[in-house]
Amino acid sequence: MLNFLSSAPLHDPQASSMAGTETRTTTCYMCACRCGIRVHLRDGQVRYIDGNPDHPINQGVICAKGSSGIMKQHSPARLTQPLLRKPGSERGAGEFEPISWDRAFEILTQRLSHIRATDPKQFALFTGRDQMQALTGLFARQFGTPNYAAHGGFCSVNMAAGMIYSIGGSFWEFGGPDLEHARLFVMIGTAEDHHSNPMKIALARFKRAGGRFISINPVRTGYSAIADEWIPIRPGTDGALFMALLHELIAQDLIDEPFLRRYTNAPQLVVLDDGDRDGLFAFDPAAGPPGDGRHPHNKLAWDLASGQVVHAYPQGVEDGRRLALEGHYQLPDGTRVAPAFQLLRERVATTTPEWAAAITGIPAERIRQLARELGVTALQQAFELPIPWTDAWGKHHPVTQARPVAFHAMRGLAAHSNGFQTVRALAVLMSVLGTIDAPGGFRHKAPYPRHIVPNYRAFNDPAMIKPNTPLNAAPLGFPASPEELAVHEDGTPLRIDHAFSWEHPLSAHGLMHNVITNAVRGDPYPIDTLLIFMANMAWNSTMNTMEVRAKLNERREDGEYKIPFLVVCDAFQSEMVAFADLVLPDTTYLERHDVMSMLDRPISEFDGPVDSVRVPVVPPLGECKPFQEVLIELASRLQFPAFTHEDGTRKFKDYPDFIVNYQAQPGVGFLMGWRGKDGTDHLRGDPNPKQWEMYAKNNCVFQHHLPRDQQFMRNWNRGYLDLAKDKGWRQRNDPVQLAIYSDTLQLFRLAAQGKRSGRQPPDHLRQRIATYFDPLPFWYEPLENASIDTERFPLAAITQRPMAMYHSWDSQNAWLRQIHSHNYLHVNPVTAQAAGVADGGWAWVTSTWGEVRCMVRYSDAVEPGTVWTWNAIGKGAGAWQLAPGADESRKGFLLNHLITEELPFAGGRISNSDPVTGQAGWYDVRVRLRPASPGEPEETFPQVAVPSTPPGVLGGARKVLAYLAPRKP
Repeated sequence: MLNFLSSAPLHDPQASSMAGTETRTTTCYMCACRCGIRVHLRDGQVRYIDGNPDHPINQGVICAKGSSGIMKQHSPARLTQPLLRKPGSERGAGEFEPISWDRAFEILTQRLSHIRATDPKQFALFTGRDQMQALTGLFARQFGTPNYAAHGGFCSVNMAAGMIYSIGGSFWEFGGPDLEHARLFVMIGTAEDHHSNPMKIALARFKRAGGRFISINPVRTGYSAIADEWIPIRPGTDGALFMALLHELIAQDLIDEPFLRRYTNAPQLVVLDDGDRDGLFAFDPAAGPPGDGRHPHNKLAWDLASGQVVHAYPQGVEDGRRLALEGHYQLPDGTRVAPAFQLLRERVATTTPEWAAAITGIPAERIRQLARELGVTALQQAFELPIPWTDAWGKHHPVTQARPVAFHAMRGLAAHSNGFQTVRALAVLMSVLGTIDAPGGFRHKAPYPRHIVPNYRAFNDPAMIKPNTPLNAAPLGFPASPEELAVHEDGTPLRIDHAFSWEHPLSAHGLMHNVITNAVRGDPYPIDTLLIFMANMAWNSTMNTMEVRAKLNERREDGEYKIPFLVVCDAFQSEMVAFADLVLPDTTYLERHDVMSMLDRPISEFDGPVDSVRVPVVPPLGECKPFQEVLIELASRLQFPAFTHEDGTRKFKDYPDFIVNYQAQPGVGFLMGWRGKDGTDHLRGDPNPKQWEMYAKNNCVFQHHLPRDQQFMRNWNRGYLDLAKDKGWRQRNDPVQLAIYSDTLQLFRLAAQGKRSGRQPPDHLRQRIATYFDPLPFWYEPLENASIDTERFPLAAITQRPMAMYHSWDSQNAWLRQIHSHNYLHVNPVTAQAAGVADGGWAWVTSTWGEVRCMVRYSDAVEPGTVWTWNAIGKGAGAWQLAPGADESRKGFLLNHLITEELPFAGGRISNSDPVTGQAGWYDVRVRLRPASPGEPEETFPQVAVPSTPPGVLGGARKVLAYLAPRKP
């Protein structure tokens, strides 16, 4: 026993702390940053985790989350065996009986076999913060159900879709700010957890090199705390700021005209006459069909040098041409046209700094000054790198032009119902400055840029949903026209979440937040089995938490649940587990094989593609089984064609075997390193049976450095485009024209206006489509504002994830709980005092949809019209094996209780989401504040019933004596 009064040392200070330890490398999963880590073990137990200095992503840097992964292994909330809900017990009570994996697979195989043989769409697979969508999407496609999506629809699909439909790539995995060459960096709506360690490394170097960092955010935390300037902004108004910046840049002629002429559709002529071509690009009938989102060529421009119409490509890029960016013209047949940039100029004519100041709260003069900073830095502080390259039309460029203004934005822009057009406005802003894939600007990461529109159509044919038949396309994709929507002939949704329907046409990631409500309602049809992986839909992943919990228990007239069978796969006893009919215990990231694949969400860097793996460093706890293995086993038992031979025998013995031998196309698999029979091929090649071994020997990562002449301007770089097609990253090698003006959006608008033949939206959605599918970016108020009294609810309420935590996972981590055991509502002192709420006092926060009781903290680091808190720290009592009365359940709270999943619309209801993509409008809620009354319980409201502890949960506050020498005898 430890004698705290003894002078004897606990360990020998001269002895090596590494004595008797074994070190293994793998990839972290304490957030989505996916850093390389070294895991140190002694006697087979994890004793210490640090960053891997030989890993290209984090270069040895590790954060609080990463180093605390050891406590994920020892979490008392660990599930250790499959569980089946006890007959007669209610969902939410947490009453289970343990079963074997054989019994679990028997239940699933029998049930899913019947569904697949009768009506495949009765099965829905929705996954949370996973990183294996290439596998889960393949599973759904092979099953034959369109009802599949991942977490992106309630995370940041607006960011992904808004940028991909504009510039061919987006922030984070697929691109980001080039701070190595930038001189001015503007970060907007980005919390601490996004790309954490690489961003911290890059920011440190950037600031030491004299770069200027401006943060635009309602809250000054995390990265914003080290900014040279913080510009507070009202939530949901960023789009107005971008429109005002565009106004100023264009008015002051601070734009990159040569870039716009050659690399964007800014000079392409838009038809102005009424009719079925109104607002679409003019084309030459003699040259073939008109260009569209899938085939963007055959468009026209006005050549000022010759005074006539020319083909935008290739004529428009010939030497001696000067394409018009402004003016109005007539084609030889009399059609009125104007360059797309002229229409942008007209759009921003009224979006003055004064207009934006009234919306954003940023003074007009500061907006005007910011625009000048951006333009002067990008254009007048530009420089050239001595890197020659050749563009897609064969022109040799002796140098690469830098544009040293970098932006970074994430969920703060995306998680609004106006987020798609806001992100579009940012993409256009970056484009007019010429920063796209230029040194110092936004740079792509392989396999991006994609085509605009990417050549991935989402499944959309109702006739192809057949028994025991895979879908003819993946469930998710990028629609390019109304004909690619997943709807029936009458316009009703094909999918349970209404993704790719007229309600949310460009919902590239699906609408996971709508699944439970729609399934319970039977809209558009009931389902039989819902499989949820790693998504806490009974708590922090749901917009109206208490209503969803009630919906999970709703029954039909015959007494059966409206969602008859609910399967939950998780590693921990989250709030969602209590509602499951069948629980599948997942492994932690230290116990399994995993891939960060070029087919999915790789960890590529600017200078070339990078993929990585996880390998087990400790055996699975109890009977835990990786969800990847569960899918491979089920796919084999259900005899999916991609997983079995013609005689019904399985192709893959397990998940590692699948990763090595599955090929999306010849020579292209999940991993690109050490391919070929002898492991000497890279990027593309035959399967290599020792591929896992090679990754394990090389820090679990493979990195390919592109030649310098392929590292920039990749939308138009001939060398890169050819390479990307050859290696299977792109389907075509044609250039990616930036979409200043989106004719794809205009196709949907024309259908809504009744000007276009083909698919038509239902009448009640026509005005919605016509309004929000504007081919030019614009700002509008978040949709929720039309349904509430904004004077009665004057404050915007938002959440952020703290740097030390990620979703629900980490606020049950014994070490990280010491940093954040509960959360406060942070309020500007002026705002709080006006409401009569004391610093540290209890208060009620009320919205139109609900209310919470919580503690308040004064903070000058929040703009006066906003209140905010950390996300996902508050917990339901009894979940996560937290002790009774734990801070997380008694002092911690969720803002979700104030948010509505649906809004009134056309006499009914519609998802509280962006009308273009279906992105959940998490940050649109408006609230008011009042002090709690004396004598009220000093605990958060609402509270939930405490469920039973399921069998096999690890339980107990396990003690871990890390880093110490063995005890003395």
